Amino acid sequence: MPVNYSGKIEDFFSTLRILDEQGHIVDQQKKPEMTNDQLRELMRRMVYTRIWDQRALSLNRQGRLGFYAPVSGQEASMVASEFAMDKGDWLLPSYRDIPQLVWHGLPLYKAFLYSRGHFEGGKYPVELNAVMPQIIIGAQATQTTGIALGLKKRRKSQIAFCYFGDGATSQGDFYEAMNFAGVYKAPAVFICQNNRFAISVPVEKQTAAQTLAQKAVAAGIRGIQADGLDPLAVYAAAKEARDHALAGNGPTLIETLTYRYGPHTMAGDDPTRYRTDELTNEWEKRDPLIRFRLYLEKQGIWSREDEEQASAQAKDDVAKALKQADGVPKQKVTDLLGNMFEKPTQNVQEQIEKYGAREGDQR
Repeated sequence: MPVNYSGKIEDFFSTLRILDEQGHIVDQQKKPEMTNDQLRELMRRMVYTRIWDQRALSLNRQGRLGFYAPVSGQEASMVASEFAMDKGDWLLPSYRDIPQLVWHGLPLYKAFLYSRGHFEGGKYPVELNAVMPQIIIGAQATQTTGIALGLKKRRKSQIAFCYFGDGATSQGDFYEAMNFAGVYKAPAVFICQNNRFAISVPVEKQTAAQTLAQKAVAAGIRGIQADGLDPLAVYAAAKEARDHALAGNGPTLIETLTYRYGPHTMAGDDPTRYRTDELTNEWEKRDPLIRFRLYLEKQGIWSREDEEQASAQAKDDVAKALKQADGVPKQKVTDLLGNMFEKPTQNVQEQIEKYGAREGDQR
């Protein structure tokens, strides 16, 4: 059944929820139509992502990865929403949204190279409709509106999906993008993953609004708040938003209520300084993998063997991808400089020549 929201302010104070913590369907009417194979594949991807995340944390501590933003706890929000996308749709992620990129078609070894700051990590396959993860908070929102309008002008049956955290809704780029997209009915889906603390500031100190989804009202577009640890709710919201945009009805803002179990990034963040263990323990009881696993097991379409197979596949793929990334020649200073502009400026060209001479001496 479609998820229908009228756009009235009252709609934004109820959270779309289909699956409870015990794996029971609580809203049969809004349950999305998915085959058993689709449900199994979604679960496989979520398990795979959790194992990959755990391995990435270990690799980061070993110094084998660079910048990394943990994702455990947000698998339903990330993986289930991407699952609703078409491969032809455009993806504009933040720095945490590497899983969506990989499931959308980015080779895993390139995700590792991106973490290391290697330029090869930003060379995407031609068929992958995505841009590199945005470091500037909220900047991908305005880019999304631009791409969506381009798709509309070219009469493409494609949508632009944008991901950002709750902190981005405090940025001007967020409001400008939403307003412009609303005026021109851009075929876009904006997904705000509200993990409650941005980098370290509670959402209650970021805004006086009772929800982030209701900010869609000011832009004259649709807003949906979904349980971000419920993969069925996230998928239903994302798919319906995509269908809505594809029909020419304009963009949707989806707020997924979720939680990251780890730090903001592995760059020295200590989450115990701004949130309690009790709060984290409460959110861990709502773990999206446990919830979805219970539901699928009750349906007889997921087993311990399936779980073990998905975990083993993830570990094997990570090992292979890491080996492939290790085999890529190390980035040189001239590589970095040479990729800054299509045609180097005078000062950059001077630096290329300077460092090129040094690199030649080191051979």
